[in-house]
Amino acid sequence: MKETVLDFIQRHQLLKKNSTVLVGVSGGPDSMALLHFLNSIKEEWKLCIYVLSVDHQLRKEGSKEDLEYVKGKCKEWGIAFIGTSLDVPTYKKKEKLGTQEAARKVRYQFFKEQIEMLNADYLALGHHGDDQVETMLMRLTRTADSSVFSGIPVKRQLGRAKIIRPFLCLTKKELEEYCATNGFIPRIDPTNLETNYTRNYFRKHVLPLLKEKNNNIHKTVQHLNETMMEDEEFLQNETKKVIKEAVEFYPNKKRIRVNVELFKSYASALQRRAYHLILNYLYDELPNNLSYVHEKQFLALLSNNKGNVHIDFPRQLMVVKTYQYIDCYFKDQQSPKQSYQKQMEIPGEMNLPNGWKITATYIKHPVKHNKNTFIISIESVSLPLFIRTRKTGDRMSWSGLNGSKKLKDIFIDEKIPLNERDTWPIITDNNGKILWLVGLKKGQPIENSNSNSFIQLHYEKM
Repeated sequence: MKETVLDFIQRHQLLKKNSTVLVGVSGGPDSMALLHFLNSIKEEWKLCIYVLSVDHQLRKEGSKEDLEYVKGKCKEWGIAFIGTSLDVPTYKKKEKLGTQEAARKVRYQFFKEQIEMLNADYLALGHHGDDQVETMLMRLTRTADSSVFSGIPVKRQLGRAKIIRPFLCLTKKELEEYCATNGFIPRIDPTNLETNYTRNYFRKHVLPLLKEKNNNIHKTVQHLNETMMEDEEFLQNETKKVIKEAVEFYPNKKRIRVNVELFKSYASALQRRAYHLILNYLYDELPNNLSYVHEKQFLALLSNNKGNVHIDFPRQLMVVKTYQYIDCYFKDQQSPKQSYQKQMEIPGEMNLPNGWKITATYIKHPVKHNKNTFIISIESVSLPLFIRTRKTGDRMSWSGLNGSKKLKDIFIDEKIPLNERDTWPIITDNNGKILWLVGLKKGQPIENSNSNSFIQLHYEKM
């Protein structure tokens, strides 16, 4: 067994010599075998070992006795011991969590504190190959998202230290035999026999069936997990490129905008992962009622040809498609209608509610302009100029158009999202004539005038 574990440690670079190693020990066969093993290589690897043990206050005297057992073994083996008692029942009730989740959260908080206090390099935990199989099976029954279908990582960061799991290459039976061979009897947690916990059900009823077909299922699943994690790391890096290219994040808001055409140009595997990264950004904690059905709805929205469609996600998250964009925001962040009408100062600059600004200047000669720049001779306009939002019945005309056209129809033709139309800036003269539907339509072209004085308006992001 020793050679198997050492080979696993070296292959995954789990441990370095001259390191401080904390060992999470409950008193059960897994963690006691790990502690004994690490203690056996302590001199050769020049390790400084501390044991961390937690009484979760879930089994009254039983959990206290586990703590005392670990403390006694540490004294016998000459290992530094740090124990604590954490009120999981109260924390569970306060935070409305399940027993296992509550216990894990308070335990890992304790681990993290000790890592910082002791300047530890590693936190070693006793998860084994059977745990890995159980975890993968449990996730298979709970998720349809391949990006989170992964098992227990061999190593990961926690604070300044790395969590390591050197026993993922072994079975539960091998660890029990190791304890017996080395002459110590670990504690047995009776709750491990109760099948009302999901993991225990898989352990008692499912895992034995798999082992009948493949006695080395733990090695098969461990290899599967490692290769999937490598593949997923590559795909996640590629997904970050999708996010950077096709998703806009609003500063200081839980709000994003997806450019549909850019998003659709990437492979569906990356679209799915980008969708989940978006959700992780928007939600502080993913809702339990968020399912693969929502993923299907979001991806279907990308190909929906209707102009304006929206989907209600859990916790009042709005997913709204308006032509070439999908906007995701929470209802309480939905921008109220902001009607305004203000006189333009020339020269001057005006910041607009939509995050853009208009700059007005006098110029002597018209220069090359684009859709965000409007130039008009002073002689051809009734001053002052005004900037406002739309009103019911607004119409405008331009060169080449017979008659006039409703602004509502222009917005539809230009595929402007519904939620942007009420705040879209409009420039009018003193008579109320619409001169410029900013960035979209110019109502009056530059005239061939002898005037050498023009007004230039420029529209840009703040």
